[in-house]
Amino acid sequence: MTIGFIGAGTMASAIVAGIIERGVVTPEDVVVHDPHGAASAALAASLGVRVADSNEALVDAVDTVVLAIKPQVFSAVLPPLAPALAENGTLVISIAAGTSLARIASLLGEHGAAQPVVRVMPNVNAQIGAGMAAVAGNSVASAAQVAEVVDLFRAVGDAIELPESSFSTFTAIAGSAPAYAFLFIDALARGALKAGMPKALATRIAAQTVLGSAQMILESGEHPWTLVDKVCSPGGTTIAGLMALEDGGFVSTVVDSVSATIERDLELGAGS
Repeated sequence: MTIGFIGAGTMASAIVAGIIERGVVTPEDVVVHDPHGAASAALAASLGVRVADSNEALVDAVDTVVLAIKPQVFSAVLPPLAPALAENGTLVISIAAGTSLARIASLLGEHGAAQPVVRVMPNVNAQIGAGMAAVAGNSVASAAQVAEVVDLFRAVGDAIELPESSFSTFTAIAGSAPAYAFLFIDALARGALKAGMPKALATRIAAQTVLGSAQMILESGEHPWTLVDKVCSPGGTTIAGLMALEDGGFVSTVVDSVSATIERDLELGAGS
C-alpha cells in the first residue's frame, strides 16, 4: 500500500505515526501534502515520509488517499481531483466529521458513482494509539478495501465496521465521549481535592482508575453492571457513593448527553 494524506494536522500525524510504528507501511510508502507547508515539513522531518508539492501530485503518487481536512474545504479540494482519482482507481478515505458518503460522491461529480470511498470516524485518543474508529464503505468499496481500512485504523487503537446510519450514535459514545470521560475524571479529582488531597495526585489516581476499569470491561467480558455489583458490598462505601450518583440523576444525565450529541450531529450533517 502507498498512502497519501491530504492534510497533515494532529489527527493525520497520529495516524501516520501509528501505521509506520506498527509496520503497516514504511515511511517511503507515505506521501503528505498540507496547504501549510510547515506541517508537511514537520511530519517529513520527524517520520521520514515524502512530501508532495500539490494535491494533484499526491494523488498520482499513491493508491490510497486519506482526506484529513476540514469538512468546509471539501468543496474546494475534491472536484479538481475527481478525474485523477477515477483514472487511477484510488481508494479514498475520509476522516472528516459530518461529511457523508453521499456528500463526497456528489463532490466528485460524474465520477462519484464509481469511486470507492470509505468513511472513518476516529477519535482523539488515536493520538496516543488508543483510539476508537468506525468504518463504513460506499457501495463501490469492496469488502477487502473496507477490511484494509479497519486494519489501518487498528494501528492507532481499535476499529470496527459500522453502518453509516449509526455514525451519529458512534460520535456520541466515541467521538465526543472522551470529553465526558475527561470531565468525570476531573470531577473525581475535585472530590478528592475537597477532602484535602492535592489535585495533581488525585487526577493521576482517578485517571488510572478509569483506565483500569475500562480494561476490566474489555478483558473480562463481563457486563458493566456485573462488575458494579462485584465492587459493592452490603452497607459499604461504594454503594453509598452509587446511591448519591443515582440521587443526582447520573445515569439519566449521561443518557441525555448521548441523545443531545446525536441530535446535534444529525443537524450538522443535514446542513453539510
